[in-house]
Amino acid sequence: MSSTISLTPASARRKALNRAVYIARRNPLLVIGAVVIFAWVLAAPLAPSLATHDILAQDIASRLQPPSAAHLWGTDELGRDIYSRVLFGARITIPAGVSVIIIGSLIGTVIGAVAGFVGGIWDEVIMRLTELFMAFPTIILAMAITAALGPDIRNAIIALVVVWWPSYARLVRGMVLKVKQMEYVEAAACLGAPRAYILWRTVLPNCIAPAIILTTLDIGNAILTFAGLSFLGLGPEPTSPEWGRMVAVGIDYFDQWWTWLFPGMAIASLVIAFNFIGDSLRDLLDPRMR
Repeated sequence: MSSTISLTPASARRKALNRAVYIARRNPLLVIGAVVIFAWVLAAPLAPSLATHDILAQDIASRLQPPSAAHLWGTDELGRDIYSRVLFGARITIPAGVSVIIIGSLIGTVIGAVAGFVGGIWDEVIMRLTELFMAFPTIILAMAITAALGPDIRNAIIALVVVWWPSYARLVRGMVLKVKQMEYVEAAACLGAPRAYILWRTVLPNCIAPAIILTTLDIGNAILTFAGLSFLGLGPEPTSPEWGRMVAVGIDYFDQWWTWLFPGMAIASLVIAFNFIGDSLRDLLDPRMR
């Protein structure tokens, strides 16, 4: 006699909640990172409502004013409110960093999966091309591409995608080479499954966890690199409230610490938060780290 135990919706929700609480207690850095990212993601679309001043309105009489009740984070060299500009800057920097990693990871995953699964001359050609891109420092190659295309948000994103996909291609290729030798892959081939089906439905899903961890870590790095391009004048136009550009302008007024500190803290908070989440996901997804 056998019996089947099924969870009611209430008990399933309770179990999921208990699991979430357990994970949060074991990984406090995951909670901190998630809270910081959620706060910025929420602040970006709500920037018009949360901002206290027009980000383009200049008030020369109030230039370089320290933080006060009128200007929570002070004003810049043109009298513009830094608090409001940092809020609107989140609408540029965060989407740019996320777009770079999403596009770059997709391109790199597809290229690496095909190279590792097909092998032969295609693998050699793709890997040599990958190594060619990885031979140059990320920021130097991104600067060269952006300078060639012209300073612009779109061109900066294109440049970062070009320099970011090789790391995913190399990672996924290595995982595919390992997984395709497993018994269940050989069993699928013996059952007559098409090679494309084996790659995309059997091999690749078992290689995706390391790529997800790398993605969460790389979003912070992409945000930092995008801000670096803007700092060097290869990002958005000078009037844009992009964080890297604001830091670059603030450095010229180093004694007025609020001009560079607050946009710099915005960049640092997001980079650290994504690193917290990446490290925590590595511990959760890697059985050896549990």
